[in-house]
Amino acid sequence: MSDASPVPDAPGGSAGTDASGPDPTAPPKLDRRKQLLGGLVTLAVLVIVFAGIFPKFANYGAAWDSIQGMSILAVVALVMATVINVLIYVLPYEAALPGISYGNAFVVRQTSFMISNAVPAGGAFGLGVQYAMLSGYGFGPAVASSAIGVTSVWNLLVTLALPVLGVLALLTQGGVSTNEVLGAVGGLVALALLVGLFALVLRSEGGARKLGAVGDRVVSRFRKGADPDLVTNGLIRFRDQTVDVVRDRWGRLTVTNFAQQFSQYFVLLTAVYGLGGRSTGVNPVEVFAAFSLARLAGFIPITPGGLGTVDAALVGLLSAFGMSKDEALAADLLWRAATYFPQIFIGIVTFLIWRRQSRHRRSATVPAVS
Repeated sequence: MSDASPVPDAPGGSAGTDASGPDPTAPPKLDRRKQLLGGLVTLAVLVIVFAGIFPKFANYGAAWDSIQGMSILAVVALVMATVINVLIYVLPYEAALPGISYGNAFVVRQTSFMISNAVPAGGAFGLGVQYAMLSGYGFGPAVASSAIGVTSVWNLLVTLALPVLGVLALLTQGGVSTNEVLGAVGGLVALALLVGLFALVLRSEGGARKLGAVGDRVVSRFRKGADPDLVTNGLIRFRDQTVDVVRDRWGRLTVTNFAQQFSQYFVLLTAVYGLGGRSTGVNPVEVFAAFSLARLAGFIPITPGGLGTVDAALVGLLSAFGMSKDEALAADLLWRAATYFPQIFIGIVTFLIWRRQSRHRRSATVPAVS
């Protein structure tokens, strides 16, 4: 695997720049047009969900009363769950990028969260910032691509696995409908197929080429004039970037990604029990099923972080499992506040820290004038 970039592909090297190209540590530019459009779409969804749907579905006043009625112990437990969630959020990145310190991974991960969840249409900008940050910490583009790609894939697989686990957990309690059973079976089949395809790509370059050829034939039917090897080249590049990390660290990747997802569930469970526990009408298994199924709404690329879409699904599912609509809304508001705003504010701070570090590194490389 070759890398033409002068930035080394291992930690500890100097993050140099090519005089003929842009500074890899410089922050990328935002697409103002896409950002404006994304902001308008996000605003529209939030207004529809929080100002249109929820007031007809539940009562904000009653939800706020439930929140105010929480005990001091419940509030402390929620704060502790929030802190644990923030700390665990970094671990998948550490697993995917050997050699990075927890502190540097924390800065990259929290900044990335802030951009991808708070900046409308900020996906490309957030990706560019990750590359720039990792370059400043001594990781070249190839290593950065591997870490970002593996983290994204593992997060996808675990997020898809959670609803299957949730429905299977419901089966142990009985009273599950035929549609839910079929959904669990279908989810297992889909997840097994996805994992099988992923394993085929990583197992050998020949397997990646065979799968890519199938994908290229499909693409050619819908996109005339497209690169005939578009999918194949993409899969080969992805395999080259990720195969070593996946082979050596798949166990840690799996454990840390599940830990990240379960830490968010634990925040929701703490919120539900803080509002009354079993008296709310739901048990931990039902809360987990609602959480895991609602997370699927985050795959709809309408708003950053699934704002509004995940919330609507979560409130609806909690109420469907027996929680009152007002308490379901209160639980969602607590969960969203605990898992969203702290990391947004932390991400702003880590972004400023990185900018300051970048200025120091650039000033340190400027030769002194005698």
